[in-house]
Amino acid sequence: MSSPTTRGVLYVHSAPQALCPHIQWALESVSRQRTDLEWTPQNAEPGAMRTELEWSGVAGTGALLASALRTLGRIRFEVTENPSRGNDGSRWSFTPDLGIFHATTDVAGNIVVSEDRIRYAYEAAAGDPTILFTELSVALGECWDEELEPFRHAADGAPVRWLHRVS
Repeated sequence: MSSPTTRGVLYVHSAPQALCPHIQWALESVSRQRTDLEWTPQNAEPGAMRTELEWSGVAGTGALLASALRTLGRIRFEVTENPSRGNDGSRWSFTPDLGIFHATTDVAGNIVVSEDRIRYAYEAAAGDPTILFTELSVALGECWDEELEPFRHAADGAPVRWLHRVS
């Protein structure tokens, strides 16, 4: 029985130019094939570069990509993995200041917050609506979205590459 395949997108929102080859090598170590990334300047951070890569491969590839990239430090990225047969979708976000965030996503790309996570937020709040708001904000990854949003907008119209058969 073969593993289900899925698709996703990797957005390297910003990276120092010196790290671009290291990012490419990290992606190639996961995909075991050459990835010719097209780097463009990231207008939201002078001197930084950005790229996008659409990928297809076995379920779980998004986690492998995020794990390979988070060790590189001073980059900002997001990886999405679409749901596939028997697997939820996922989104990973990384910033140097906040670290990594992972969330399960539905078929429309919305973050799905589990029952247990909501219960934890209620218990941690102990009736304090400010704490409840903070806990739900963390569960939704709002800090990561706030930090990444200027980099997302600066990428409008950027070129995208395809990576097939990631195993």
